[in-house]
Amino acid sequence: MQTLKLLVFFTWITVFSCGQRPVEAQSKTKWLTLQQVTDSLQKQKRPVLIDLYTDWCGWCKVMDKKTYANKQVGAYLQDKFYAAKVDAESKEKITWNGKAYTFNQNYRTNDFAVYLTRGQLSYPTTVIIPVDGEPQAVPGYLTPAELELLVKYFGEGHYGKKGFDEFQKSFKATW
Repeated sequence: MQTLKLLVFFTWITVFSCGQRPVEAQSKTKWLTLQQVTDSLQKQKRPVLIDLYTDWCGWCKVMDKKTYANKQVGAYLQDKFYAAKVDAESKEKITWNGKAYTFNQNYRTNDFAVYLTRGQLSYPTTVIIPVDGEPQAVPGYLTPAELELLVKYFGEGHYGKKGFDEFQKSFKATW
């Protein structure tokens, strides 16, 4: 009888805990579709952050698990940006600012990725599109602290007013 009680207890604990997501997972970055970003920009201007990735990219997966799952990263992006994930190798038509982008056989990627990176394809790439500005692509894996510097430069309105080097010298990381 005691064994049965223990079995029921552990089964209950397992079922209960599987239904609960860790706090960090609850706070991870909330991604929008590009259409949702476009619709949101019609209502309120904000910078856009695009995580440009591929399915085969190992560092893209690490960035998802370590950077975009970070509680502070998720909260900041939710507050200051419209964030979207884009598969660079998508064969689907992608529409952005009234222009359609399709899969490019020569690059074996979508022309939207070529546009965002100015042809300098690398994964992952974090692309920030400032309000009324052109895409700024930053290739490579970024830790939460490295991403903090970048997103706060754009999210706090320093882009276009203060040089990045000047901003970086006075920046104090908090993540």
